[in-house]
Amino acid sequence: MKDFYLEILHIDKQTGARYGILHTPHGDVEVPMFMPVGTLATVKGLSPEELKSLGTGVILANTYHLSLRPGADLVQKAGGLHKFMNYDGPILTDSGGFQVFSLSENRKITEEGVHFKNHLNGDKLFYTPESVIKIEEKLGADIIMSFDECIPYPVSYEYAKRSTERTIRWAKRGLDAHTRQDQALFGIVQGGEFEDLREMCTRELVKLDFPGYAIGGTSIGEPKDICLKMVDYAVKHLPKDKPRYLMGVGSIDYLLEGIARGIDMFDCVLPTRLARHGALMTSTGRVNILNAKYKDDLTPLDPNCDCYSCKNYTKAYLRHLYVSDEMFGKRLLSIHNIRFLIHVMEGARRAIQEDRFGDYLKLTLSAFGDKRGF
Repeated sequence: MKDFYLEILHIDKQTGARYGILHTPHGDVEVPMFMPVGTLATVKGLSPEELKSLGTGVILANTYHLSLRPGADLVQKAGGLHKFMNYDGPILTDSGGFQVFSLSENRKITEEGVHFKNHLNGDKLFYTPESVIKIEEKLGADIIMSFDECIPYPVSYEYAKRSTERTIRWAKRGLDAHTRQDQALFGIVQGGEFEDLREMCTRELVKLDFPGYAIGGTSIGEPKDICLKMVDYAVKHLPKDKPRYLMGVGSIDYLLEGIARGIDMFDCVLPTRLARHGALMTSTGRVNILNAKYKDDLTPLDPNCDCYSCKNYTKAYLRHLYVSDEMFGKRLLSIHNIRFLIHVMEGARRAIQEDRFGDYLKLTLSAFGDKRGF
C-alpha cells in the first residue's frame, strides 16, 4: 500500500524507543500514539471536532458491535465510517477477537469460526475470518484487524497452542479474503504467556507480510511483569520497518513501558470509562472527583494540563456536575483524561527525539505517584 507506511525518523539512544510518522490514506500521524476508542462509531460524549482539538490522530471502532447496530451495510451506504461519523482522520476497526474473549459465555469456537449469541436480542450469529474482513471492508477504516482469539489468562499450554495455531490459520484466511487496497490489514500476535508460542505466532505472521502487526491477549488480568514479557517475546521477532500496536493498554506505566520496548500504537477505553466513574489522571496522580475535599476547591483539576476542562473549570465545579449527574460533567472529565494521555504521548515523542526517553519514563511515573494508579 503506497498510501500506508511507517516512516521511522529517530531511535532513542537510551531505550530504543521509536519516533516516526505513520502515513495513512486519511492523513499522517506521529508515533508513538494513544488511540481513543469509539466502540459504536463515537468516543463517548465527545465530538470529532473536540477529539481533533485534543490532538487525536487515529480512533477506533468495533467491528462486532457495529455489525449488530447500525449494521455494516448502512455504514457502507453512508460512505463508510469516515463520512458516517464525520471524522476525517485515520480510523482503525478491531475484528471482534476481543469479544471472543469477553463474551465467552455466549460463544462457541470452531475451526471455521465463532458462533455468538447476540448480546442485544439473543439471535444466533456466526463470524468467520472471511466474513469479518468483509464487514471491515464495508466499514471502510484505514486500518483493519485480523480475526483471532484473545486467549484468556491463565490458560494451559495445550489450550494456548491450539488457539495460537488456529489464529495463524485464521490470519491467512483473512488475508486471502482481503480485497481493498486502501486498507491496511494487521496480523495479531497471540500465544498467551508462553515464549515459544509468541515466537511461533510472530514468525508465521511475518511470513505473511502484513503491513502492520498487533500484540494481542495482553492487559486481560495478567500481572504486569507477565504482560511485559508477552510484549518482549513478540517485539524481538517483528519487522523494524512496520508499525507495532499493543492492544487494549491505557494505563500510564504500561504505555511508557511499551514505548520503551518499541511499540508505536496503543488503544484503550480506560480514559473515558474512568471519567464516567469520576476518576481522573493528572500530572500528580489519581484524583477521585467525588472526594469531599474538592467541594470547595476552586483550583484547576490539573494546573499542568492545557485541556479545555482544566483551562476553564475548577475542581469544585467539576465535582458539582458529577454529583448532580449532569452530562456536561462527564464530558469535561472525558476531555481531560483523553488529553492527559495524548499529552503524555507528546512528551514521549519529544523525549525520544532528544534521546532522553528513559529519563522521561522515570520522571513521569515518579510525578504521577502510584504509577498505574487505577
